[in-house]
Amino acid sequence: MKVQLKNKGRVNIFLDGEFAFGLTRLVAGWLKVGQELDEKKIAELHAEDESEMAYIRALNFLSYRPRSIAEIERNLRKYKVPETIIPAIIERLKEKNFVNDHDFAKMWVENRNTFRPRGKRALRLELRQKGILDEDIQSILDDLVDEEALAYQAGIKKAKKLANLEWQDFRRKLGAFLARRGFSYSIISPLLRPLWDEVQPEEDTELL
Repeated sequence: MKVQLKNKGRVNIFLDGEFAFGLTRLVAGWLKVGQELDEKKIAELHAEDESEMAYIRALNFLSYRPRSIAEIERNLRKYKVPETIIPAIIERLKEKNFVNDHDFAKMWVENRNTFRPRGKRALRLELRQKGILDEDIQSILDDLVDEEALAYQAGIKKAKKLANLEWQDFRRKLGAFLARRGFSYSIISPLLRPLWDEVQPEEDTELL
């Protein structure tokens, strides 16, 4: 065995003095110098190595930001990881508490609430695209999303940019903006006038 120069996490395995294959150091750690390997054992080592490499790939994917289970599965398939291996990789990640769809969905909604407020309709669509189950989505939205407050939070920032418009243009553009954020008409409509009033100079608050 010899550690690879370009990848310290892998070692080269030599059989009868000649290079045979590479393995992750974890898998190779079970081998001893002089150990005889038959075809069955070599096949087992390749399978263990393939699984370990897939696990390392999943950890690397998670290192950039939290992911849902479906995102990890899609990423593994992208790199041609066999379907038979993927469930074991996901289970291993769960055991280490590296993935948890409920926690992921809560984090996603909390982040949206803070930095890019949007309505339940938009959030539900985003979470479904992440592979989150509908029952988890509903409970999290019920617990964390106050649509009136979030619509105001999103609307006031946009309203300040539209403050120089006539009322009709202001109402149309702000309403369209909030609709794109996933808020319903019943949430948007009552907010338009208060937002208009808030961003107008005090002497110009009457509708034009």
